[in-house]
Amino acid sequence: MTIKYTKEEALDYHIGGKIGIDVKTPVKTAKDLTLAYSPGVAEPCKEIEADPQAAYKYTNKANLVAVISDGSAVLGLGDIGAAASKPVMEGKSVLFKKFANVDAFDIEINESDPKKIVEICKAISVTFGGINLEDIKAPKCFEIEKELQEAVNIPVMHDDQHGTAIITTAGLINALEISGKKIKDIKIVVSGSGAAGIACARMYRALGVEHILMVDSKGVIHSKRENLTKEKLEFASDTDARTMADAINGADMFLGLSKPGVLTKEMIKTMAPYPIIFALANPVPEIYPEEIKEVRDDAMIGTGRSDYPNQVNNVLGFPYIFRGALDVRAKKITENMKMAAAKALAALAKEPVPAEVCEALGAKDIKFGIEYIIPNPFDKRVLGVVSTAVAKAAFDDGVARVDSFDAKEYKKSLEKR
Repeated sequence: MTIKYTKEEALDYHIGGKIGIDVKTPVKTAKDLTLAYSPGVAEPCKEIEADPQAAYKYTNKANLVAVISDGSAVLGLGDIGAAASKPVMEGKSVLFKKFANVDAFDIEINESDPKKIVEICKAISVTFGGINLEDIKAPKCFEIEKELQEAVNIPVMHDDQHGTAIITTAGLINALEISGKKIKDIKIVVSGSGAAGIACARMYRALGVEHILMVDSKGVIHSKRENLTKEKLEFASDTDARTMADAINGADMFLGLSKPGVLTKEMIKTMAPYPIIFALANPVPEIYPEEIKEVRDDAMIGTGRSDYPNQVNNVLGFPYIFRGALDVRAKKITENMKMAAAKALAALAKEPVPAEVCEALGAKDIKFGIEYIIPNPFDKRVLGVVSTAVAKAAFDDGVARVDSFDAKEYKKSLEKR
């Protein structure tokens, strides 16, 4: 299903912006006004002054995320600058609210220096329960995320990196179950060495993958290449492969985070049995599913598009990851929390698919298999499953600020929201 729209429709939709502020407490009487502002507001101020953690109780901090970008790597648009990125960041805020009831403010920073961006974010971090970094180009996004997380005591996540990694890891887990392959034996080729490509490769290694070849615009990233960033050096392989055709021969999985046309039908023919092909360039993938099916009937295919099965959509991750992290007042998002999210998504795909999800996708029946290894964003169960897994991992890792955590009760509370 391809949804078409005109330029005028898109512009009209965004007139006045997509988000606003609503008031949660009554302001109908003189007493309400006294409580909302002066002098009643002094009471929570004094409580927070005495104990900064009281801000989670007396303000919106416990349910507030900052969506922060410098506009240097906006999906499909590139380095368009801070102001032009605002519609995208507003859109991200909409998704936070609609999918996980997390309030989010978009903040566009007109600054290119990574260290200054970190200082700005650090200075305003007291307002928020978490920070979602967005559309910041590599390699500075790695530096910003790392240094900012070390500087603040709230969760920081660059979704362009970890969102894609979490969703594709879920798909990989299920694809391996279907094929019967062992994680340590498979060979993965990653096309694209930007923020998402590096994060995905790191997560696959954490899962147990030992053989990864990364390909950038100059070819295979191998140990004899010079002038590699430290991130690319992590994946510089001792190999004779130099081209995509060399790399893909015998590969069990292709992850595309690059551009259309880098993968051909002839290359796909050389892949191992039950190949996993995640062609995520958007809106035009590295190769279309129809082309893959012309030469392979055993391929497990995912794209970034909503009109094909197994959509790798970051909305399956970030709203629910922050929901879980916020609800246990987490200090950070750990690697275990990310992996917990991936495993929860993988497990959900094996559960019976609700009728309303099938209806939304225009299908009579959907079952776990090569056409369904990743849950669909329409599945309302994602909130309870992923947020609970993340919150539990935060508590187990010792980064939560709550004294106790009951996973079953928490999941029930999410299902009631």
